[in-house]
Amino acid sequence: MTAQTISTKANPDIFKVNLKTDDLRLFKKAGKPNYDKVKYILGYTKQDISIASGVPFGSIRFDGKVPSELTERVIEWATAIALVHSFFKNETKTMLWFKVPNPMLGDVAPRDMIKVGRFKKLLQFI
Repeated sequence: MTAQTISTKANPDIFKVNLKTDDLRLFKKAGKPNYDKVKYILGYTKQDISIASGVPFGSIRFDGKVPSELTERVIEWATAIALVHSFFKNETKTMLWFKVPNPMLGDVAPRDMIKVGRFKKLLQFI
């Protein structure tokens, strides 16, 4: 796989990641996120995605009409997952890291930090 750079419109410098390999297949061609894979790794339901992204529940969709705000949030989450995976080099360990409460994060699971709007703090920790 060739290297690709992923960034978001909101703050391109913070979320720029050079992905030499995308072992988890978090991104599709043209930097679009693999929504199903990100949802699976975080263990999110449609309701969780709505809360975490700030996109109304009725607007959550993963077809050709995905809201741009949702795409940006999922790219951010996928980038964080890729960073954690680059440390563990194991999908199961990466998934567990996001789901298990972390004492260094106030005994809150990273996936829950994302859901309550603390993504930037989580990204700084990563």
